Amino acid sequence: MCGICGVFNYDNSNPSFDEALLIRMSDTIKHRGPDDSGSFVSPDHRVGFGFRRLSIVDLSPAGHQPMFSPDKSVSIVFNGEIYNHLVLRKELEAKGYTYRSRSDTETILYAYQEYGLNFVHKLLGMFALALWDERKKILVLVRDRIGIKPLYYTVAGGQFIFGSEIKAILQHPSVSRELDPRAMDAYLTFLISPAPSTMFKNIRKLEPGHLMVVGQDGILRNEQYWDPVPIGEQPSIDIDGTPIPHSTLVENAAGMTEESCISTIRSLLRQSIKDRMMSDVPFGVFLSGGIDSSTNVALMAELMDRPVDTFSVGIRDLEKYNELGYARQIASQFKTNHHEVIIDHKMAFDFLPKLIYHQDEPLADPVCIPLYFVSKLARDNGTIVVQVGEGSDEQFAGYQSMLRELRFYNTAWKAYRALPGFAKSFIYGAAALFLERKQEYLALDYIRKGLKGEELFWGGAINFTETHKRLLLDGQRKTDQQFLHTLAKSWHDELLRRDPGADYLKRMIYLEFKNRLPELLLMRVDKVSMATSIEARVPCLDHRLVEYSMTIPQEFKIKNGEPKYILKKAVEGIVPNNIIYRKEQGVTAPVSEWLRNEWSSYAENAILESALVKQGILQYGFIKQMIESHRQRKIDAGQNIWNLLNLVLWHKYWIEGKEL
Repeated sequence: MCGICGVFNYDNSNPSFDEALLIRMSDTIKHRGPDDSGSFVSPDHRVGFGFRRLSIVDLSPAGHQPMFSPDKSVSIVFNGEIYNHLVLRKELEAKGYTYRSRSDTETILYAYQEYGLNFVHKLLGMFALALWDERKKILVLVRDRIGIKPLYYTVAGGQFIFGSEIKAILQHPSVSRELDPRAMDAYLTFLISPAPSTMFKNIRKLEPGHLMVVGQDGILRNEQYWDPVPIGEQPSIDIDGTPIPHSTLVENAAGMTEESCISTIRSLLRQSIKDRMMSDVPFGVFLSGGIDSSTNVALMAELMDRPVDTFSVGIRDLEKYNELGYARQIASQFKTNHHEVIIDHKMAFDFLPKLIYHQDEPLADPVCIPLYFVSKLARDNGTIVVQVGEGSDEQFAGYQSMLRELRFYNTAWKAYRALPGFAKSFIYGAAALFLERKQEYLALDYIRKGLKGEELFWGGAINFTETHKRLLLDGQRKTDQQFLHTLAKSWHDELLRRDPGADYLKRMIYLEFKNRLPELLLMRVDKVSMATSIEARVPCLDHRLVEYSMTIPQEFKIKNGEPKYILKKAVEGIVPNNIIYRKEQGVTAPVSEWLRNEWSSYAENAILESALVKQGILQYGFIKQMIESHRQRKIDAGQNIWNLLNLVLWHKYWIEGKEL
């Protein structure tokens, strides 16, 4: 795992940059790669790369980046891991390529030379990379299929500037810091800004499964090379690393039985976890005691001749938020080398400035807090690579909220949408009088969506609804609900274009892969784990497993009211049943409790005295009432307040340039 950055000066009339700029850019992301650094400037001073290395595979100097082809015609900086690089290496060596290292970076380099832009279909792993082709005078950027690794870019002053983190891009003197109002509006709803936008105006994220080519004329060509639901042929990779057409998976799915599905899931999970044990440094597992992390431990234990290193986090004095008992059960059963850290409100509070710094743009997920401390625990104990459980709930419908939304869609929602307009207007008007008084804005927004003809499901973590924002934001600045509705509708429509018969559960899962999963859940894993210089790998999101899971019918994912049914059946006998079928809570931070008690005064002052409130962008009265109602336990607005606290602290540090 590493940090990359670079500049392409495509406008010859502009002064060229120097290597010192690249070093400054890469030094801001030193935490991503404390082991080594490198930089490169092309002979004509039009292209330059910066690099920070976290040594995982081939620890020798031969793995140094930027890396070059033997004839110096192609150069690369690469963040991530290619798990099938040894399979590809044999293929490329048979074609005459001679290796100088054991690194997967060199395999990418030669795969590009051999296959051109189609090289990306050969790669199995997580990656964000940049290639400079000196002969063609093009810059190629790629983000992995699922979006496990981030990659940001901007165009300023005739230069294309990119980096693993926004803070590296901001080192460039041509890049300004300005809030994007539309991205802020989306952040309030989704807890993040959806790709390709960021909270910084003019700085963008490369979307998952996308490849961008920047020509010497500065024109950007951005193409999608992968989607969880393909149209026609989509190259995939079989379990042994051999490329196969995606249609084979679909054909196999046509005759799917519960037994065949269970067998295939087990095979794919075992292979995925085995692949992600590729490392020349110590590796372990983040263990929450839930089904996903416990499966990681169980299947790793099958493959190892030493105890698995496991790491867990708990909350002091708030036992209802802890799952340590389940984690200890798994650690004991599989005889792991187990480590724990217990955090409290003061430790979390002291971490806030560092959180705002490492996130770059606000990610309003409280899980970032325990994730940091368990990451630090791993690093302090000498573990550099960990496997994590993200992605399973999204593709296998593991959330109770998905089950609730599906039931609502198939019953009350369809009946309500079928009513004539005047009846829906009457229901909305009556409901507004009652629900606004009780501050039940989420329920009211469902009724509003039906009245306006909008899609019901926008994502699995909706915070401030359009009804909220009508009261939260400046009355003269209407919330951009048309933009958000259009965005959600575009995701629904894209799936129906690819699979016209898709049921509503598949539509919900598809939306999670388009937004919340890559830009919130995976972004938090990347930013927070890399803040402590460790690499997190996500076996549940091996794209072979994702491609297969998207073909599994709804009745296997939810059966007899049991969410995640088919995955639970697949791990029976691998993980204890009391772990599989218990009610999962998930590791989180009790910010609702802290914001009522120890953090209450700080959060209120930070938000109400912020520039965004003083400028009238956020409405003082609405926020004051919400905070007071939360403090008095009239409502639970902990997530809303956490959302706003992240926003105002981010704005203070990154836009206003003030210390926290």
